[in-house]
Amino acid sequence: MNPIALLDYAGVAVFAATGALAASRKQLDIIGFLFLASVTGIGGGTLRDVILNLPVFWVANSGYVLVCAAVAVLVFFSAHRVESRWKWLLWLDAIGLAAFSVMGAAKGLAITGSPVVSVITGVLTATFGGILRDLLAGEPSVLLRPEIYVTAALAGAGLYTLGDLAGLPPLASDLAGFAAAFLVRGGALKFGWSFPSYKSRPGRRPEDIL
Repeated sequence: MNPIALLDYAGVAVFAATGALAASRKQLDIIGFLFLASVTGIGGGTLRDVILNLPVFWVANSGYVLVCAAVAVLVFFSAHRVESRWKWLLWLDAIGLAAFSVMGAAKGLAITGSPVVSVITGVLTATFGGILRDLLAGEPSVLLRPEIYVTAALAGAGLYTLGDLAGLPPLASDLAGFAAAFLVRGGALKFGWSFPSYKSRPGRRPEDIL
C-alpha cells in the first residue's frame, strides 16, 4: 500500500473516531456508533464522487467502510479514554482535514480540469463529513463555531490548485496545500484564530426610506 493510500485510510479513521465520539456523548448504542462513524469518515468523499459522477470510492473499495466500523467498535469500548485525549484527536483531525483538502482538490482537478471545481471538491471532501456529524448528533456545527475550520480546507485546496496551475511538481503542490491547511487549522486550535463576526445594526425606520 502506497503512502497516499495509507494517509487516505488514516484520515477516514480519524474522522470516523470523531463521529463515534459524538455518538458516545449522545449515549447511543453500537448501531449509532457505526452510523455516525461511517457518515463522518466517508461522507465528504461520497459527496465529492457523486458531484464528479464517479463510482463512489467506498463502493469500489469496501475497506473504507470496514475501517469506519472497526473505529466505531473500538471507540464504543474505549470512549472514556479517547475523550480524555480530545486535544490530540483535534490535531489528528487537522492532519486529516489537510490531507483530504488536497486529495479532494486533486481528484476534482484531474477529472474536470477546472480550478474552481478543484477547490470546491477539496473543501467538500475535507469538511462535509464533519458537517453531517454535527447535524445528525445535534451538536453545534463546525460552520457555526468561531474558530476557523472550513477556511483551512479552502486554503489547502486553493494553494494546491494554484501550485498545479503554476506547473509545480505534484509533490510540491501536495505539500504546499497540506501545509497551508494544517497551519491555518493549527493556528485556530492553538491561538483561537477566527474572523470578525457580523454585528447586527438597527434597520432603517420606514419613514427613513423616502
